[in-house]
Amino acid sequence: MKKDGDMTPPPALAELDQRSRDIFRRVVEGYLEAGEPMGSRNISKSLPVSLSAATVRNVMQDLEDLGLIYAPHISAGRLPTEKGLRLFVDSILEIGDVSAEDRDRIEAQIRAGGAGRSFDDALAEATTLLSGVSRGAGVVVTSKSNKRLKHLEFVRLDPEQALVVLVSDDGSIENRLVNLPAGLPASALVEASNYLNHRLRGRTLGEVKADIARNRAAMEAEISELSARLVDSGLASTTSDAGDMRLIVRGQANLLEDLTAMTDLERMRRLFADLEREKDVIDLLNRAEEGDGVRIFIGSENKLFSLSGSSMIAAPFRDSEQKIVGIVGVIGPTRLNYARIVPMVDYTARVMGKLLERG
Repeated sequence: MKKDGDMTPPPALAELDQRSRDIFRRVVEGYLEAGEPMGSRNISKSLPVSLSAATVRNVMQDLEDLGLIYAPHISAGRLPTEKGLRLFVDSILEIGDVSAEDRDRIEAQIRAGGAGRSFDDALAEATTLLSGVSRGAGVVVTSKSNKRLKHLEFVRLDPEQALVVLVSDDGSIENRLVNLPAGLPASALVEASNYLNHRLRGRTLGEVKADIARNRAAMEAEISELSARLVDSGLASTTSDAGDMRLIVRGQANLLEDLTAMTDLERMRRLFADLEREKDVIDLLNRAEEGDGVRIFIGSENKLFSLSGSSMIAAPFRDSEQKIVGIVGVIGPTRLNYARIVPMVDYTARVMGKLLERG
């Protein structure tokens, strides 16, 4: 499990004695379960050893001095800070394995539809599944270039525009508009389509683009100048403003449940605004590619969620060549159920990888 490193690291767990650890743990667990501050009286009743409320208050003050907890208002209990959550997640949280029942459910939902199912359908199911488990937003980002291609065709719409129809081996279809050079004959559309189809079948879009770039001179010698320009336009059109990546988000409505105050509503409004910034979300998810396993981003550790105070749990998935081709994850409030969601995200990423290996 990887952590993000943009904030001052919290104190090491070794700096806390057992009593401080127990009280700190009660504060964090109370927040994760109910979202409410934990008071000294309630904590003293729940500890395995007998401690007075006054003693608990003194320890809580020490934890507050270390920057691990804080009082949201006067005479309130304590909540964990982002630094405190980071310490808890990295050093105290006990993360188990995914149960056999959950494994079966993940595989069944993602693979539903059988052999005729497209990989896009599986991606959508993965995000829907994770949003349901987490009561947050499920997210997936993946490369548009990792699909094996089957067919491409230029379809003229009018004298100045054509539609590029790109069909993948998994049955998914992507359409893009391209501008046509003035006076382009119909034969150039056919020639460009034939040239690309001769080279793309069974290859990824990235591989086709690289091949065309390497063999530029050969292409210009084989087909007309207008057809060559059309080939370039068709390949360029398959890249969106967010680069060669696409983002799927499901379950945003889950984030509106269980809001207890206007401050919560404002925080969710900011998170929705964050999720609209597709390129920034993709950039953040791409940071989960650094190293193996699950990464956890908490609140202002990343600029994207600095205002909404949200967390993201994400893990990469790989193709048959063990190349990272996408990231799957969950975005929600900082009091996500980390112990349950972390292994679910990890297992979902592995199932997605197996689909690619078999495809």
